[in-house]
Amino acid sequence: MNINQLETLLTISRTMSFRKAGELLNLTQPAVSAQIKSLEDEFKTVLIDRNQPVTLTDRGQVFLDHAERILAIVEELKQKLSDLNQTPQGHIVLGTTSSIAIQILPRVLSYFQNQFPLIKTTIHSMPSTGVMASVENGTVDIGITYLSERNPNVQTAILYYDTYELVVAPEHPMSGLKHTTVESLKDIPMIMLSPDTLGRRFLDQIFRKYDLQPNIVMELSSSEEVKRMVEINLGAAVVSKLSIANEVRLGTLKRIKVNELDMSHPVGLVYKSGRYINSAMQQFLSDLKGMPEDQFISSE
Repeated sequence: MNINQLETLLTISRTMSFRKAGELLNLTQPAVSAQIKSLEDEFKTVLIDRNQPVTLTDRGQVFLDHAERILAIVEELKQKLSDLNQTPQGHIVLGTTSSIAIQILPRVLSYFQNQFPLIKTTIHSMPSTGVMASVENGTVDIGITYLSERNPNVQTAILYYDTYELVVAPEHPMSGLKHTTVESLKDIPMIMLSPDTLGRRFLDQIFRKYDLQPNIVMELSSSEEVKRMVEINLGAAVVSKLSIANEVRLGTLKRIKVNELDMSHPVGLVYKSGRYINSAMQQFLSDLKGMPEDQFISSE
């Protein structure tokens, strides 16, 4: 058994085709078939059902599960050896909310990739509450999110502070106000983030504290979706102050200060405790931790 055979099996499982696997691996179809036949002969079992579309047998699926683990170990070994060259390189998978991905990361990644072109970054956008879990289970390497949850399995570092503000469309009856109270929110249609977001949990706590029942007309999974609905005047919303900088500047949203919401919320890095930190991650963490707060909030 060799690594190339395992990579071939993995590619076949994804493409369900010997021909397509060969194209991706730059191998002829007979070469692909020979590698799989060699594996099957060595382990005295049938790994692939060759009917169309090609699928793994039950034994093939068990074999694949172990093959993926072996390939992951090999990839980690390559990364550790590469780190010995002292040139930051590798692949970082980032997990964050759609608002942070749109508002914050373009400036950060533009600088970072200019300085370290050998480092590749992939961004996964997800609800704020999913970032911590994704870091913990290894789906992403580094998360950037609100640090309202304490988790002994992860390390955190604060980057900047954000607040939440009420926003309405210019045509909304409240658009002329500069200030209002949380009491007034019970009387207007509200567009809310979904319950699995930290912003929504914060707002629910405020409503419970003041014994208010909001008039929720819509629930959406991201601040970007919420803002679009507010812009066409389907309701008011409470969203991150940093996420609305562009809309406020263009005049498509009006923000109204609500004293009861005037709290600072830390936003920062999250990464798993005890995991191997390759040179790419070390450089990324070091650069972000060293950035002054105004680098993140200057978009206003």
